[in-house]
Amino acid sequence: MSKFDSDKVMPRYFAIAVVLTLLGIAIIGKAMYIMTAKKDYWNEVAARLKRDSVDVKPNRGNILSCDGQLMASSIPEYKMYMDFLAGGEEKDSLWKVKVDSICIGLNRIFPQKSVDAFKRDLEEGHRKMARNWPIWPRRVDYNTYTEVKKLPVFNLSKFKGGFHCEEFNARRRPFGSLAQRTVGDMFGAKDTARCGLELSYDSVLRGTNGITHRRKILNKYMNIPVTPPIDGCDIVTTIDVGIQDLAERALIEELKDPQVHGDRGVVIVMDVPTGDIKAMVNMTKCADGEYREIKNLAVSNLLEPGSVFKTASIMVALDDGVVDTSYTVDTGCGIWKMYGRDMKDHNWRRGGYQVISLPRSLEVSSNIGVSRIIDEHYHNNPEKFVEGIRRIGLASDLHLPIAGSTAPRIRMPKKNERGQYLNWSKTALAWMSIGYETQIPPISTVTFYNAIANNGKMMRPRFVKKVTKNGETVKEFPPEVIKASICKEKTLKEMQTILEHVVSQGLGKKAGSKSFKVAGKTGTAQVSQGSGGYKTGITHYLLSFAGYFPADNPMYSCIVCIEKSGLPASGGGMSGVVFHNVAEGIMARHLKLNVEDARDSSSVLIPDVKDGNLVAATYVLDRLGIKNNSQWSGSYANGNPIWGKASRQNRHVALTQHKSPANIVPDVRGMGARDAVYLLESRGLRTTIHGCGKVKEQSVLPGTVVKKGEACILTME
Repeated sequence: MSKFDSDKVMPRYFAIAVVLTLLGIAIIGKAMYIMTAKKDYWNEVAARLKRDSVDVKPNRGNILSCDGQLMASSIPEYKMYMDFLAGGEEKDSLWKVKVDSICIGLNRIFPQKSVDAFKRDLEEGHRKMARNWPIWPRRVDYNTYTEVKKLPVFNLSKFKGGFHCEEFNARRRPFGSLAQRTVGDMFGAKDTARCGLELSYDSVLRGTNGITHRRKILNKYMNIPVTPPIDGCDIVTTIDVGIQDLAERALIEELKDPQVHGDRGVVIVMDVPTGDIKAMVNMTKCADGEYREIKNLAVSNLLEPGSVFKTASIMVALDDGVVDTSYTVDTGCGIWKMYGRDMKDHNWRRGGYQVISLPRSLEVSSNIGVSRIIDEHYHNNPEKFVEGIRRIGLASDLHLPIAGSTAPRIRMPKKNERGQYLNWSKTALAWMSIGYETQIPPISTVTFYNAIANNGKMMRPRFVKKVTKNGETVKEFPPEVIKASICKEKTLKEMQTILEHVVSQGLGKKAGSKSFKVAGKTGTAQVSQGSGGYKTGITHYLLSFAGYFPADNPMYSCIVCIEKSGLPASGGGMSGVVFHNVAEGIMARHLKLNVEDARDSSSVLIPDVKDGNLVAATYVLDRLGIKNNSQWSGSYANGNPIWGKASRQNRHVALTQHKSPANIVPDVRGMGARDAVYLLESRGLRTTIHGCGKVKEQSVLPGTVVKKGEACILTME
């Protein structure tokens, strides 16, 4: 007989199972309660935990312009909180008395929020006894933080008053949105680069985190540095702030023109010998009608370039020797059948250009002229033409240090085993030669034109000149040559002459200048709208002008691209105007004025010379060629002033020396502020200046005995 009595044992097992089940349900329920109802509480607890080893963030490096001006820098910003548990009853009693004053002060600093709204918000945090209750939802700068810190209760230590903050390294650009997409952005509160040079050189700018240990000593935590943070390096860009601002204003002005109403625009200015990018503007029209830098179109916008590509087509033909500058082509009445499709010139309604020379076909941007020249010599061997385009460097991948940059896409013809083209049609070459059936970003086009200006040497676009740390150069990025020569010297000279004639006697006249020579090429192309093709209601256009200046001694190359909808549309008349304004503005900065130019041999005007340092007056008068009676020796550069008075005569300036003892107040009437203050304060007087110009009156009369520390008021006029 078994000793196991099921009637007695099974109820016990059942009871145990029920208890364990209930216990499990209670545990799960408690866990759910903690995860939901108590989530905020435990998050605050976790935030208060102190780690033994804490990362210390370094300062992010600055981004500088070519002349050392700050374009992006890190400054501290603060998120402010209140710990209502800190300070105990003493703080609570003070809080009840001062809460109204605190809210009035916060409303004065942040007028966007009313006093009552501040009070309701803070009282809610006090009721919940929150440890990290936000005082203001957004981050504030240091000046605002110090203003808040002066308010009652907040001015106590964080352990007594509860006011504390979280510090962030914010990225700021002193020039605002200038070159925004080129310089780059950061993602909000995260120390993460978003685009531009900020992203490309993030590892250089970021620096290295440090480590500090936290030890609790006498109920307070002390930071014990273990590894100090290494601050990021600065990068010196090639951007010229003045040229960037000039290009941006010129482009926006044209985009807003009622005749243009542009959708997007690009301007790139490149230094010819080095390839340095001096300005890069990328403007997109936003919903509010304003233009902002949303995308770096200059390096990523793959569009059919249009007629600015014709320069490359003609260069290939000249370089291959299949034509020369005396070659002529019949363009008919402005419409020519090309394998079943009509090729049109811009003046086809006025009868076309008839028979024209090869240079003239570029000057007037004849579609028929260029396409017929290329098609007649390369139709049976289009591979040779595409190889020529690659040979002159237009298809080169520039490997730019800008995220999103794209290489040109120029299709190479391919055949199957039967010799039939797989990706080529009879009309492909004709339309490719005038800038269609290719996709080239503006940066590649201006690099090509820059090579023409640079006597055939193609330079890689340079955005950063060097990396510096504490004023010392860490790494340099010298100018880099992509191709030593893009074509034969004879071809280059011919193309330079043709491009100069495009501006002087062709369609690019509006890009020219009366003060210096300009060379370049216009471009007007229809823009395909994806699957809709080129004609989906309103026609979209890409208007371009690419060139360089001064043509006889090139300093800068530039490309201007404008995308717009509908007519009128003219590359020379719209983009050319922007090019003209940019070129004139840049060249005006290079004017060198010589003092010799200020002389007028026919003028008898004698300048008005202030009393004071006669050596300084003599220095200026001698260099202006104006006679004076200087009879003393001395060097203005080395100091040793000689004091006196000046009077204007008929043909010269009379200079008279006056000496006064060191204990006598000198007569400074007629002097400039600099000399007058120097003379008086060297004798122990304190000076105050009212007005500007020359000294008309002095409160302490000349000739009196000097009293050390006496105040002398100078009235200027």
